[in-house]
Amino acid sequence: MRRLFLSCLTAAFCVFAAPAAPAQNYYNQDYNQGGGRNYGQDYGFSGWLQGFRQRAADRGFNPAWLNQILSGVEFKPRVIELDNRQPEHKITFAQYRKNIVSPARVRDGRARLAQNRALLERVARAYGVAPQYIVALWGIETNFGRNTGGFDILSALATLAYEGRRASFFEGELLNALRIQAGGHAGTGTLTGSWAGAMGQCQFMPSSYLKYAVDGDGDGTANIWDSLPDVFASMANYLHSVGWDGDLRWGRAVTLPKGMSAASIGRENRHPLSYWRKKNIRTENGDILPKPADGADPMAAIVAPDGPGGPAYLVYGNYDVIMHWNRSTYFATSVGLLADAIAAGSR
Repeated sequence: MRRLFLSCLTAAFCVFAAPAAPAQNYYNQDYNQGGGRNYGQDYGFSGWLQGFRQRAADRGFNPAWLNQILSGVEFKPRVIELDNRQPEHKITFAQYRKNIVSPARVRDGRARLAQNRALLERVARAYGVAPQYIVALWGIETNFGRNTGGFDILSALATLAYEGRRASFFEGELLNALRIQAGGHAGTGTLTGSWAGAMGQCQFMPSSYLKYAVDGDGDGTANIWDSLPDVFASMANYLHSVGWDGDLRWGRAVTLPKGMSAASIGRENRHPLSYWRKKNIRTENGDILPKPADGADPMAAIVAPDGPGGPAYLVYGNYDVIMHWNRSTYFATSVGLLADAIAAGSR
């Protein structure tokens, strides 16, 4: 059930191992930094694609297969438009949370957990990740599988690699997408996903698919587009592989004592839970922080996504695992809060 699907077709190419990137880290880089090409109608893409075809062949892909699979790859101006789009202003965490941890999403998440409880509990036993966290990630990433993106992944990644500002990263992901197709997963069809190359209901980049996607239903493939057993198992495998601790929660909302130094806030300021109890950090209801049932004294930190004076959260190691998925405190905190809300109504 946990085996990685990469059954290579020898007629296509010889696979060489490549390091895998985290799944969603791209979205948190400063990729709007200027320096890209000026586009109207671009005539240089075909030349770039010809050069890429040769570089891929040099890495072991069959040239005839490359000619076939890349014949439909096109420059996509819409991808560049989306890549360059800047938000008009930065929203606060309170605004972000209102959108992401909405009553409608909580209700939908509880319903999805109930509908898939047996499957999710089986995945939880295998990987040590509680169902509510899988459902929360699923809901935030793709609205429970509804919004997976309709871009041709090869064309999107080729466009971003050609654009040039993160050429090495996206060319590497394009090579990984070719490995997925050469492995037979997509058959004769087309890999589809977001404009940035994230695929399936869990929005894995191709490198993350190769590293973390697993066959959850035993059919020999890791189908993160259409198979919920594969989607849930792949998400849980990602979290487990990065260090998820099934005995700990992600964190909790807390109240800070008056006069607490802002220097104490931040993921880098880790201390045992007992330290924070002595510092009079309380739950959001004002209660003393509970001790873990096993008597452990886990390391924890205080995060305040909106800065000192805003909502504060005491977070454990699992928070860092979520941050590995997406390096945004807004995202990671919202995953935890949504998971808690889903679980509260699903018992």
